[in-house]
Amino acid sequence: MLEFIAANLPILICFVVGLALIVLEAFMPGFGLPGIAGVILHVVAVVFTWINHGPVAALGMTVILLSIIAIAISISLRSAANGKLSKSRIVLNETESNEAGYRSSEDMQVFLGKEGVTTTVLRPTGMAEFDDVKLNVVSDGEYIQPGSKVQITRVEGSRILVRAIK
Repeated sequence: MLEFIAANLPILICFVVGLALIVLEAFMPGFGLPGIAGVILHVVAVVFTWINHGPVAALGMTVILLSIIAIAISISLRSAANGKLSKSRIVLNETESNEAGYRSSEDMQVFLGKEGVTTTVLRPTGMAEFDDVKLNVVSDGEYIQPGSKVQITRVEGSRILVRAIK
């Protein structure tokens, strides 16, 4: 048994280190150096297996490798969601909710129906001033010259639609 391990030590080292790097990559944003290095080490392990033991062994090694990677990542992500890892500092557990006062955008519905003056040309977007507040606005598709009177007709999230007042 020791002779088998000694003969296949480079394959085992590439396999274990590559697996550790891929699991580490699961907790890092993007696809960076650990993930690339882990994939390269696994390819090297499969190539060494092919050279030392033939194509059937390399195919078996690939199947085993993919299965173990899937299981390891699954266990790691489950631990990050519910287990010990979820209580560590590397997992964000706090949320920013509406109830806590966090908003993705201000509620612009208070401006609905207000009249103001354009400060830039609207083609169809630009700036207009309503009650001494400058806002980014969008016209209903028409060009509106600076200094024109406009009225807010619709508010869709942070998008404010205006029409010219004649």
